[in-house]
Amino acid sequence: MYIDYYKILGVNKNATQKDIKSAYRKLARKFHPDLNQNDKDAKKNFQQINEANEVLSDPEKRKKYDQYGENWKHAEEFKNAQQYQRQSSDSRGKRYTGYQDEGEFSDFFESLFGQFGGTGRGRQVKYRGEDYNAEIHLDLVDAYETHQQTLTVNGKKIRITIPAGIENGQTIKIAGHGGQGINGGPHGDLYITFMIANHPKFKRLGNDLYTKTDLDLYIALLGGEITIDTLKGKVKLKVKPETQNGSKIKLKGKGFPVYKSRGQFGDLYVTYTIKIPTNLTEKQKKLFYELSKSDS
Repeated sequence: MYIDYYKILGVNKNATQKDIKSAYRKLARKFHPDLNQNDKDAKKNFQQINEANEVLSDPEKRKKYDQYGENWKHAEEFKNAQQYQRQSSDSRGKRYTGYQDEGEFSDFFESLFGQFGGTGRGRQVKYRGEDYNAEIHLDLVDAYETHQQTLTVNGKKIRITIPAGIENGQTIKIAGHGGQGINGGPHGDLYITFMIANHPKFKRLGNDLYTKTDLDLYIALLGGEITIDTLKGKVKLKVKPETQNGSKIKLKGKGFPVYKSRGQFGDLYVTYTIKIPTNLTEKQKKLFYELSKSDS
């Protein structure tokens, strides 16, 4: 079944790369399976969106798709077949006029994985194998560190290295690990899309992380020192006196690692939430009352 990639992303054929990127990000967020757990079609829609983006965001693939439509993956084979037919026609004494019978090329597409030209006409055409698509689900801690995982593809185990800083929805290509070629043709490629789950404490935006931490009222008023968690471990913070509720501070270099940029990190933004004390003793209530009177 033919899938219109432009229609899937909701853009026209004259869309710029910026338009395609923007449309993809919007739809990827909307149809992410983690956000549509009750929608049985969400995963399928999400896969189609990724597939459409993979083709249309690559100028070379997009050019082939625009020219050959659903058969774009076999553009090179089609060109080779054209050349072979012309050479065969010339060798049989036919004068090439630049016109090619449309039916012959339709037959080529209909028998895309068969032997071109029938039996007894010489060589077999080599066809590239099918590209495969897969998903790997990670949590934020996994994506923070460069690590390896083992996948089974076509019954064979392959070990891949996942670089720190991989983004949610990002797709990488593993060359030569797709479907087997026909007639000795090259293997297809494996495209892996990474799905990164939300973290209960940290929110990721690009390479920056955002978190909230409770602040004792007395430390907020008088200042002091607290310890907070980061993905690198615990760090100590000095709190300024009279810190207001909702105040935000930036910890430079304590955010998420930058993809394929060793030693580079985003920032961590910490928002303070001041805790109001409860179950006050009579003495504490009296002190707060006196404080309120003196303030007024």
